This record gives sequence, C-alpha cells and structure tokens, in this order.
Amino acid sequence: MKKGIVILFAATLGLAACNNYKKGPGGLSYIIHKDGGNAKIKEGDIVKLNFIQKSEKDSVMFNTWDMDQPQVFPVAKKVYDGDMNDVLTLFGEGDSATFKLDLDTMAARSGQPKPPGTKDKYIVFTVKVEKVLAKGANEADSTFQKKARDFFEKDYKANIEKKKGAEAGKIKNYIAENNLKTTTTASGLQYVISKPGDAVKPALGDTMMVNYTGKLTTKKSDGKDNIFDTSDEKIAKEAGKHNAMAQYGPRPITLGRAIPGFDEGLQLIGKGGKITLIIPSNLAYGEGGMPQGGISPFSPLVFEVELTDIKKPAAPAAEAGATIAPVTPAPTAKK
Repeated sequence: MKKGIVILFAATLGLAACNNYKKGPGGLSYIIHKDGGNAKIKEGDIVKLNFIQKSEKDSVMFNTWDMDQPQVFPVAKKVYDGDMNDVLTLFGEGDSATFKLDLDTMAARSGQPKPPGTKDKYIVFTVKVEKVLAKGANEADSTFQKKARDFFEKDYKANIEKKKGAEAGKIKNYIAENNLKTTTTASGLQYVISKPGDAVKPALGDTMMVNYTGKLTTKKSDGKDNIFDTSDEKIAKEAGKHNAMAQYGPRPITLGRAIPGFDEGLQLIGKGGKITLIIPSNLAYGEGGMPQGGISPFSPLVFEVELTDIKKPAAPAAEAGATIAPVTPAPTAKK
C-alpha cells in the first residue's frame, strides 16, 4: 500500500470517528479531513481528483488510487443544490474530504433513477483534490480551454513517463514479495509452471478452455490483490468484481486472439496445466492501458491460469450440395 494512501485512509477513519458530518443542501452530508487553505472550486474550473466511491454498506465501487488513474473533468453548472457539482465548491486544491450524496434527492431532482437494485439511501465519496485549474472571471472560454488542454496534456505526459519508469520496479517487487523463481522468454514474458499438463500444447487457432484470475502487480489500498478479471465466481465476489450476467467456470479463448503475453504463455503448458504469467505492458495493453477494465498505461499484469481443455478447430465442411465421389473416366467411342 502506498504511503500517501495509508495517510489518507488513516485520516478518513480517525476524523470520521471523532467528527459529526456537516449537513448541506439536498440531503448532503460531508466532512473535510484536510483543508489546504486554497481558493474553493467554482463552476467552470477544471479539477483533477483521486477518489473512492462506495455504497452505503461500505462496498467499494470505484477507486482511482487502485487504478493509479486520477480523473480530470470540468465543474459544470449544478442541476440542484447539493449535487456532485455543487459539493465540489466546498473544497479547494489540496483538500481531502468524505461526502454522502442522497440518492433519493438525486433521483427526484435530476430525473435519473437510482441505480437498479440498490436499497441504499446514500452514495459515499472520499476525495482528494489534486489540482484545480481556475477559470478567470473575465477569461474567454477559448483561452481557458487552450490553457487547460496544454496544462493537462503536459500533466498526462509526465504521469505516463512516471508509470513507464516504474514498470520494471513493479515486476521486480512482485516477484520478490511472492518468492517466485521465474523463467524469462525472449519477449520478456516471465512465468512459473506449477503443473505442466499433457504433452500436447495448444496451437494457433485452437480454442482453449481456461480458468484464470488477472491482477495488477500492486496491491489495492486495503492490502488485497488488485484483481481486474477472473473466471472464478468466488474470487469475483470477494474482489467486488462479480457480474450477475457473466458465465463463470472455464472460458473459451482462441489462441491468437488474446493479448500477446497470454497467447505466448498458454503455449507453454498442455491440458491440465497450471501457470503463473507476469506480463510486461508491451505484451499486454501498453501505453494506452485499458481504463474501463481498471488497467492504467504501462501496467504489468499477472495471470494465474489453468488450462482445462484444448479444442481443435472443426474441419472445413464440404460445399453445400457438392458430392464427393471417385472420378470415373468417360467411356471411349468404339471404332
């Protein structure tokens, strides 16, 4: 767990225990854990935030620290008193806070229904305001937008370079912390085979039936594995990644259609085999990452994989209506 996250969580837990939430409009409740002493955010400003979004029952729904991906967005005109844009005007750059948005008020005032299936009254956010780019009172929109683009493009590039430089250390730390003795391929893939499986290995075009769990090399802020995907329903529930629509159990993956590191690693074991793959980002999602899956740029990945079956592609069917028969020579005319 990163030191900054530990401090923030300690502050959140400690201050929440000894302070009452302040009441705001629209059913809003909030606590400011740290006041940076800077000007408050206003409509039109652009902010960079790290935050944790939780249900009322303390279930984490989104965590930018775990993704290592703060969010940048403009502060829009509030729709109603106490909405998300309104509450941000209580904070300034450097502030950290926890606030609760009333879901019933949100549904009534915004016209958007509560999330399906939820019985919670509140949605809870713990935020840290990393940066505020303030729009001047008389500043033209076009001038401000250009300034904002230039600033956050530079900020993004610096962040990317930082992630790129940290990747090798993340892999090294993961291997050391887990006492792994890995083998490294020419591509840079590292692996540990715990069970080799049958002698026959999958080939390009084969469909592999696979049990797997994919995670980042860094832990979550609660100290648990940072899992982004799994075929194991129990693990999915424990990691807060359960999807009621998903089919759990061995999943079909066609060799040649997965990320390069996964394709390469699965060819090292046979049916019944088990392998741990440590995949550098250039064999995974690279500089772009996969934000919707919680994978930031230059993120090395770890997969625990079991190959339960290998299915060869079906032989091509004969053309419809065609008849396959021995060729009989045509009769010759009698002279």
